Amino acid sequence: MAAATKAASKTARDFTVKPLFAEPYFVTNIADAISPKQLDYIKHLKMQKNQVNQISEELYLFDRPELASIKHAIDEVLAIYASEVMGLEQRLEVTQSWSLTNPPGVGMHGHTHSNSVISGSLYYAPLPDPPGNMIFERFNGYRQLELAVRTDRTNIYNAPRNAIVPKQGDVLLFSSAIQHYVEPNASDTMRYSIAFNTFVRGKIGSFRDVSELKL
Repeated sequence: MAAATKAASKTARDFTVKPLFAEPYFVTNIADAISPKQLDYIKHLKMQKNQVNQISEELYLFDRPELASIKHAIDEVLAIYASEVMGLEQRLEVTQSWSLTNPPGVGMHGHTHSNSVISGSLYYAPLPDPPGNMIFERFNGYRQLELAVRTDRTNIYNAPRNAIVPKQGDVLLFSSAIQHYVEPNASDTMRYSIAFNTFVRGKIGSFRDVSELKL
């Protein structure tokens, strides 16, 4: 009886759990900046094999004059993210951008984005049903310890992965360093998206500390 009382007192002990750091993702909708003509233009780009799905031959898609209104909207979104989420004086600028298609039964392999600060996905076309979620994983490197989390104890501190359900017109921004993949397309229709990378532009570092870098 004494042992049971002692165990109960341990489970009732007060404790506090608070976030130390947080990894954000950002979503806004720019469907108003995408015309039917642009949608058709992107859908008919020349594509090639990309491990499991398909990627456009054009890898600087937002530089095309046909997509000027979309590029302008993306620039506005990146300005908000740089200022309001990252708290930067510098700006974020799109580097490469490309179209992706996932036929029925096809997803997207797990990956991160090199030489990029913030990456993004634009869901410019109607999505299939189900839409094929974007999955973000907590770990992206070698793991010495594989500690499985109990499904009934999963929370924001220990979840090994999180899913984002995209909607047409959504722009999703996230750290380029986060491992992510796309679930297989479980519908009988094509899944369309545009992916892009960014880098900072402006001056970073300090002139007096001889760490200044103009980008």
